[in-house]
Amino acid sequence: MTATLKIDFVSDVACPWCAVGLGSLEQALRELDGEITAELRFQPFELNPHMGPEGQDATEHLAQKYGSSPEQQAANWEALRQRAAAVGVPFKREGRRRVWNTFDAHRLLHWAGEINLRAQLALKKALLHAYFGEGRGLADHQVLLDAAEAAGLDVEQARTILAGDTYATEVRERERFYTSQGIHAVPSVIVNERHLIQGGQPPEVFARALRQIAAEEAPA
Repeated sequence: MTATLKIDFVSDVACPWCAVGLGSLEQALRELDGEITAELRFQPFELNPHMGPEGQDATEHLAQKYGSSPEQQAANWEALRQRAAAVGVPFKREGRRRVWNTFDAHRLLHWAGEINLRAQLALKKALLHAYFGEGRGLADHQVLLDAAEAAGLDVEQARTILAGDTYATEVRERERFYTSQGIHAVPSVIVNERHLIQGGQPPEVFARALRQIAAEEAPA
């Protein structure tokens, strides 16, 4: 009998470990095909909620936030790039140029989730690819519209959403909810609303955890 697990993936589209974590989780779910199916929903988290629309140079931002040198950042990026490639997520070799505000991206993701979870997953992956694979700016509405089109969503409806403040209240409410539950780092993968898997874990860690949760929650 196949177990169905509800998975809330709390993350930001500007978070490289979130991209790695999603690739790992998808690989784990493919390995568990026939044992476990997942209702995967993306929940919003902003790494830089106060970032202005002009963004900030990535090297400068990471130096201010973590005290890292350009050399350390380059080494960290290469390690991340290799981890991402191993789970089928291509990162640009030269890394990110700027860090952006992602609130509008989360508004579109909320909209996509109201359509269906497959559309939301497609948009999430299109946004991650735009930033990490192509180095495009996530505060640029044209980039967001291109991602919506790549995900098969109604571009004109997406344009209308971006032109106003639709779903702003809903996104902020979800952000407050997860921070109130102690989520202060991402990715945070919450299974059946009570089991937490933290970080961009390897596929085998996700597979083992999901299998254990499914076994624990199986009917007697």
